[in-house]
Amino acid sequence: MELAFEKLGGLIPGIVQDHQSGDVLMLGYLNEEALAKTQSTGEVHFFSRSRNRLWKKGETSGHVLKLLEVRVDCDADALLFLVEQTGPGVCHEGYESCFFRSLEADGSTLVIAERVFVPMDIYGKKETK
Repeated sequence: MELAFEKLGGLIPGIVQDHQSGDVLMLGYLNEEALAKTQSTGEVHFFSRSRNRLWKKGETSGHVLKLLEVRVDCDADALLFLVEQTGPGVCHEGYESCFFRSLEADGSTLVIAERVFVPMDIYGKKETK
């Protein structure tokens, strides 16, 4: 089976899920190079659309995602990575998961998780909300 990278201009979404808890941790995009690097190193890599370059999750924070399994969806246009986290969280805002807010019926958001690390201590920049 060939992955459908062409559907999103050479990128494919990769959903990251904690293998023990089942929690969805983040979503990133991969090009073919990022997927090859992920598979060869056993650590999840993505393609940064904003920086237009390959990056390893945890390259700044040290919170690397160790790859345990890759699953492909039925249309071959999305991947699911089952991982083991090596740090307290994956979110650059200091949460275990990037999905730390719920969307309310009125369009507002509500923070539903506790911060697990202080972003400024890791990234050396202004802490986000």
